[in-house]
Amino acid sequence: MEKYVNLKIADGTDMEAYIAIPADAAGRNAPGLILLQEAFGVNHHIRDVADRFAVKGYVVIAPELFHRSAPPYYEGNYANFQEVMPHIQALTVEGNEADLVAAYHWLKHFELVNPANIFSIGYCMGGRVSFLANATLPLSAGVSYYGGGIKPLADRAVSVSGRHLFFWGGLDKHIGQDQIDTIIGAMDAAGKEYINVKISYADHAFACDERPAYNENATKEAWALTLAFFENNMR
Repeated sequence: MEKYVNLKIADGTDMEAYIAIPADAAGRNAPGLILLQEAFGVNHHIRDVADRFAVKGYVVIAPELFHRSAPPYYEGNYANFQEVMPHIQALTVEGNEADLVAAYHWLKHFELVNPANIFSIGYCMGGRVSFLANATLPLSAGVSYYGGGIKPLADRAVSVSGRHLFFWGGLDKHIGQDQIDTIIGAMDAAGKEYINVKISYADHAFACDERPAYNENATKEAWALTLAFFENNMR
């Protein structure tokens, strides 16, 4: 069942967020998950991913990070990256942090969520924001799938609260090895625990089954590791 909540952000803006709730959730036992969008909005693919995690028992919230520049329920066109560029360029670290705090607050106080087990995961642009989430919020763990533009956040590694899982595509021409080396080097320097996975035969956006780069084997393997990683970091 599709459902949205409206969140009040500290800067005075409003943000819609898609939520997915496990059918059999009861009490305050479910883990919470902040799901962070690609550059194309909280579209059908992101909502579908949210629903998949809900089937696995997670209460999921997917905030619309473009809410300051795009109308509610905005969905970009995968075939027209230029269309979404103004919304990407309008994002700020401060705005992302405010949005993350609001999403975390909603999960923490939701009646079905165990506040000790809140995670983040993000894809593409959202992979970068998921790393920021782990450095901003008291998360149990975070996951970043091919997080582009993550290099400027390397100095945030010292603030990372939970373990972090990174996925990269070996065929990805959008994210250079320098970005990977910089963020992993920063995690090492900060003494943070992480898993760093490069799938040599996968491209950027390999986990999106609505894009040409989709790789079924890589997605299944990454999904299994993601679920195991979250399970191992439950408190």
